[in-house]
Amino acid sequence: MDGDYVIGGVFSIHYYMHTVKHNYTTMPDSIRCSGSIDSRELRFSRTMIFAIEEINNSTELLPGIKLGYQIYDSCSSVPLAVHVTFQLSSGLDPVFYTGDNCSQSGMVMAIVGESGSTPSISMSRIIGPFNIPQVSYFATCACLSDKQQHPSFFRTIPSDQFQADALAKLVKHFGWTWIGAIRSDSDYGNNGMASFLDAAHKEGICVEYSESFYRTHPRSRIQRVADIIRRSTAVVVVAFTGPGDMRILLEELSLKPSPPRQWIGTEAWVTDPDMLRFSFCAGAIGFGIEKSVIPGLRDFLLDLSLSKVAASPVLTEFWEDEFNCRLGQRSATNKNACYGTEDIETIQSPYTDTSQLRITNMVYKAVYAIAHAIHNAMCQETHSITQCDKFTSIKSKQVLTQLKKVKFSQNGYDVSFDANGDPVATYELINWQQSESGSIELVTVGHYDASLPVGQEFHINRNLTWMEGGTQVPLSVCSDSCPAGTRKVLQKGKPICCYDCILCPEGEISNATDSPECFPCSKEFWPNAKRDTCLPKSVEFLSFNEGLGIILAAFSVGGACLTIMTAAVFHRHRTSPIVRANNSELSFLLLFSLTLCFLCSLTFIGAPSEWSCMLRHTAFGITFVLCMSCVLGKTIVVLMAFKATLPGRNVMKWFGPPQQRMTVVSFTSIQVVICTLWLVLSPPFPMKNLTTYKERIILECALGSAIGFWAVLGYIGLLAVFCFVLAVLARKLPDNFNEAKLITFSMLIFCAVWVTFIPAYVSSPGKFTVAVEIFAILASSFGLILCIFAPKCFIILFKPEKNTKKHLMNKSQF
Repeated sequence: MDGDYVIGGVFSIHYYMHTVKHNYTTMPDSIRCSGSIDSRELRFSRTMIFAIEEINNSTELLPGIKLGYQIYDSCSSVPLAVHVTFQLSSGLDPVFYTGDNCSQSGMVMAIVGESGSTPSISMSRIIGPFNIPQVSYFATCACLSDKQQHPSFFRTIPSDQFQADALAKLVKHFGWTWIGAIRSDSDYGNNGMASFLDAAHKEGICVEYSESFYRTHPRSRIQRVADIIRRSTAVVVVAFTGPGDMRILLEELSLKPSPPRQWIGTEAWVTDPDMLRFSFCAGAIGFGIEKSVIPGLRDFLLDLSLSKVAASPVLTEFWEDEFNCRLGQRSATNKNACYGTEDIETIQSPYTDTSQLRITNMVYKAVYAIAHAIHNAMCQETHSITQCDKFTSIKSKQVLTQLKKVKFSQNGYDVSFDANGDPVATYELINWQQSESGSIELVTVGHYDASLPVGQEFHINRNLTWMEGGTQVPLSVCSDSCPAGTRKVLQKGKPICCYDCILCPEGEISNATDSPECFPCSKEFWPNAKRDTCLPKSVEFLSFNEGLGIILAAFSVGGACLTIMTAAVFHRHRTSPIVRANNSELSFLLLFSLTLCFLCSLTFIGAPSEWSCMLRHTAFGITFVLCMSCVLGKTIVVLMAFKATLPGRNVMKWFGPPQQRMTVVSFTSIQVVICTLWLVLSPPFPMKNLTTYKERIILECALGSAIGFWAVLGYIGLLAVFCFVLAVLARKLPDNFNEAKLITFSMLIFCAVWVTFIPAYVSSPGKFTVAVEIFAILASSFGLILCIFAPKCFIILFKPEKNTKKHLMNKSQF
């Protein structure tokens, strides 16, 4: 259609270009299209006409100016797109206008198109040097944003860079880390997939395969891609393809059943109504351009009289295909003639379906953007009145300059371009859902707005339906997530999403899913059984509440009671010969020290404290030395007593009761001095033993000074050995009740206990170290009281007839 200014339009109305065979002997036929009509692209082209007519009828935009149009079919091919671009850019017009009413109908101010990225790139390289603006409604390749390569290119649809980022975030959102990827072998598919793979890599997503194909490739190539999809382990497939390529692949997949796949689509095919016939793709999700409403468009599309149809070869072909009839003699003879009674409203076609106006609105906005640029270039506003002079000569370069500044709102949709010629990226999240009637419908379930802050771009507001009608998000991973308590170990030669889950080493945990490393607990904590939490280590010490502690405490108290009972018996029979014959004063002092020995073992039971640590070792050391001093005194008394019976000897005057007391005090004082120095210089202290057991804490008393501890034990051992030697020497002295024999046995037991104590003490772990020490104290104490006092108590209580001076002085053996 002619006009004061002409806008060109290039649409892929047919799927294929007729293949021309060159014989190089005759002039080849002109390039023409073949295949069926893409009724969706036909709707796009008719929308351009509708927009231009709407602008021509407007009193606000370009008043008094008539826009014309020249629309061409590129047949989805680069050669034909290049051909029509040359036609539009050359301004060829078969009519020469003369006179005053000369118009500029031959000048193309701008071009709307093309659908595909590859044809758009070719067109842009041709018209760019001539400064002719090109506004695409469906070419999304990110490469077209390069103003060095494409200085005059604009588009009303967002760049694939935004869509690639959105798709990667979508895949990550649903936890899919193992996917398949297919793409059109074109600028759209290759560049788009490259952007997606880069974004997916940053999100930690792995790709099992990435295959390309094109609708003109041999069928064997298409079959190979289909077989890869069937055999793959990835459930999710991201398809960055054009609608024509995707249609061929899905037709191939429909021939042979394949495992269910969750399809993720781009705006190029996921919103194409013609794709909805592939029911096995139900549940597919993807991003689409926002759905819109264009008032009056449906009536315009349906307003096709037979005369209008007959005047357009494209509309004629569309009419004949839809109603299976013929117009005139040009059509096939096996079809009935069209009578004009056909009702276009009765057909189910993407041409008449205006319920999902997405890309259609991009065409509509592209036309209006060009119109606003022309308006700003030639019209002036004077006193709120817009005046446009159609005789004003403007060039396409002026339109290009104004197009960069365009900013307006049409039907509630904002239109503007950034420095790269791209609009603000907003998408709807589309889900293929099955209706109650069984048909597949496009349902908007969310939105994506790239202008929002990071992390807030993505929003889902409805439930989704997944493959096979499922309501649960399908799982698509190379390896199941490693639970807390394990760490990931990559499988050799495979992507990072393929890994094995290894249990954390002893003492380490991981408290997050898919943790790459385990970390150790702090010193006083230990992992639980699952190794996902650090728990406080159990504290261990010899307690009064546990069985071992109760038994040892019972023996300790029992020993003390036994000693007190023995002392009571001795006190009751203190005038008897057997008590008086064995130095009753030392006997009572020995019984007192033995009582303290039994009771001091109680200080070893319970949680160690600063005072208990100092008390237990010093009390043990001093009481045992007191005990040994008494035994030593009794042994010396026995020796002195028998020496005193020899003629001319009076040694007892040198070792009477005062000397005996002094001996006990002297020997005990030495131990008191050792213990005092130990406590002053480096006393024992409570500590947490974290090394003996990894999983629990041992509360114990540190020695402070090992020299002090072994000095205390060594001094006790020295006295014990001395007592043992003296008792051995006195064991054959004559008497019916020679106490030296009893002391010998008691010292033998005492030394045996403490000799075995040393290795047992060193090798026993944890609280058993304390138990060994208590056992040694109790065993040696019981050895002393049983060996020294039990025979005497037996005679006192059960053999009183032997408790006489005469019997004791009898030289016969007892």
